[in-house]
Formats: sequence, C-alpha cells, structure tokens
Amino acid sequence: MPSIVKMLKVVADPNRLRILLLLKAEELSVAELQEILGMGQSTISTHLSQLKQAELVEDRRIGKSNLYRASSGAPVGGSPLDEILDQAKDEIPEAAPDQAAMRRVLRKRQDKTRAFFDSVAGRLGKDYVPGKSWKSLAEVLLRLMPPLVVADLGAGEGASALLLAQRAKKVIAVDSSARMIEFGREQAQRHGVKNIDYRLGDMEEIPIGDGEVELVFFSQSLHHALHPERALAEAARILVPGGRIMILDLVRHRFEEARELYADEWLGFSEAELESMLQIAGFVDFEAAVVDKEPDSPQFQTLLVVAEKKK
Repeated sequence: MPSIVKMLKVVADPNRLRILLLLKAEELSVAELQEILGMGQSTISTHLSQLKQAELVEDRRIGKSNLYRASSGAPVGGSPLDEILDQAKDEIPEAAPDQAAMRRVLRKRQDKTRAFFDSVAGRLGKDYVPGKSWKSLAEVLLRLMPPLVVADLGAGEGASALLLAQRAKKVIAVDSSARMIEFGREQAQRHGVKNIDYRLGDMEEIPIGDGEVELVFFSQSLHHALHPERALAEAARILVPGGRIMILDLVRHRFEEARELYADEWLGFSEAELESMLQIAGFVDFEAAVVDKEPDSPQFQTLLVVAEKKK
C-alpha cells in the first residue's frame, strides 16, 4: 500500500489530481492525456513519473506506447485518496471539462475501430483475422447443442466425434476402417474423452440398434457409400422418431480424379438427389444450403442438409 505521506505530497498538486481523476475512470496514453489536459508531453510525463513513484499510477505496454491507469494497489473504498478525489471533482473547475474531453478521446478510439471494419466490410471473411477460425466457431455452436446420443457415421479419425463428445451424452463413431477406429480410440484416450464408443462397421449395415440415437451425422462420408440410399435408410432405422439427420457433403461436381485420389464412390450430390433419398428413407422437413466454396480449382462446394425422421 502506498505511503500516506507520499500520497498527500503528490496529490497536493491540482494537475496531478486532474490526472488521477481521469485515470481512475479510464486507461489513457500520454498523447491522450495531452489532448484532454492541453499540457505538454514532458509536463505530463513528469506528473505521471511522480504518481508512479507514489504507487498511485501504473502502466502497461501496448505496441509502441504505454497506457496509464490508477494503480490496483492504490487505496480504494472510503480511503483518504477517494475522499480527496471526490472533493476535488467539485473544487477543481477543470474536472468536469476534463471528463467531457476524455469522452471525446474515447470516441476517437471507437471511430478508429469502426473505420477499420468499414474498410474491410465485404472481405473480412476472406482476409486473415487473428483468433477467427471455423474450429473456434464450431466450439461456440456446440455449446448450443443439447446433450444427445449421436451417431457419427463414416467417422474416420474421429475429429468430429471429439468435438461432438464435448456436449453429447454419447457419441457412437462408426467406420469401416479398422485402422481408423484404432486411431480414433487412441485419440479419445489421449484426450481423456470417455463418452465415445468406436464401432467397426459399414454405414449401410450400421452396428447400432433400432431407435438408439437422437442425431445422425454424416461428415463428408456419404459419397463413400456404395449405396447412399441404403445408408440413409439405416440412419432412419437407428434414429428415434423425431430424431434428426445432418449431412455435410460435396455438391455434385465433375472432378473425376476424386475417385482415385480420395476413394470417392460418388462425385457429390445435388440438393434434389439428397431430398429424394431422404424422403424415401422416411425423413421430413428437409433443409439444405451451400455452406462453403473452395477458391482453388476444382472449387469444391460443401452442402449442408438437415432433416427429421417422421414421428
């Protein structure tokens, strides 16, 4: 705690009181204090140095400048300093204009931020933005999902299963590759995830009982099925009445090399094809949207389809 004697000596100066009143309300730079107070840089720096020595002000580095604020260790809550500052508001004629000037300075900060977003409007999603990723967005959206029993069909290495497991009661991850199942189990064990049940099996003969799950998820897996209509019929079988199916897959394309490169049986699907197959399998309330388009050739597009099993 700062010395009372030091504190009283420092705050005896009205200008240092003005600075303290400002820094108690907001973090400010020397340049901003200059603009608010109408004083020179060296004068303000001298006052700040004395306030720091008395442990009434602290700073932190932001880029090339420092931001100053009232010290977190300064006496607060009915302390002598609080009483002095409260009385100074009324006795120092510049106190009220200082607060108004500070609000103008803070608006300039906000204007700078707004100007940046105005300049990138329409292309923000195309440029790099620190911390903005589809994975972070997926993490947020998962928090909105109620706890369900989920079947991840064609689960592969289990990346989706690990995400879903954060909120699901249970995830049953099914894949026809024994190596994928083994890798997925190792991943789950490594992350300490215990509510994923990995099962070896084909999506056209799913190793799950009738009406056992509440949500079926195909993530870029349906185009690997020999008979996608059978996979969707199986999905309907394992769902409870009113359960939902979500399909992320490629929009129909003409990139024939995908058959060799990625072992694709189908070159994606059209909305009409998926809607027809889902209706035959017993699904209703069909919704579809293209949710992504890759910029590079062959410019694959991703289709999201959601439907509900008849009750």
